Amino acid sequence: MTTIPPVGTQSDTTDTSKATGPGVDYQAFLKLLVAEMKNQDPTEPMDATQQISQLAQFSSVEQAVQTNTKLDQLLASSSLSQADGIIGRTVTSADGTVKGVVESVRIYSDGMIATLVGGAQLPITAGIVISAGNE
Repeated sequence: MTTIPPVGTQSDTTDTSKATGPGVDYQAFLKLLVAEMKNQDPTEPMDATQQISQLAQFSSVEQAVQTNTKLDQLLASSSLSQADGIIGRTVTSADGTVKGVVESVRIYSDGMIATLVGGAQLPITAGIVISAGNE
């Protein structure tokens, strides 16, 4: 499942080989580990405890990447369910100035925008009122 990026931004594709945030991505970490093992001094091989520690770190990075991917999928699924749940319902903005029946919903990485019958658009944010009936 994918989300539609806001107008004027580039679309990202999810790369499961990269961890988000600062630091080294998954593929770079693997390359560094393999290079270190290949280039170690044969007269002084890597300490076994260091090797085990690095392999454990590698495993932790891999699990974190997989967890992030699953969380992204869960969030996308949740957004689709929320969007489906408000189509056809009446929404009112937090300040009460915009009110109407939801005709469609666009999902962005940072939230949703409902298009109301008549063309008005309303961001789905905290404070909006969603009611079951028509206007």
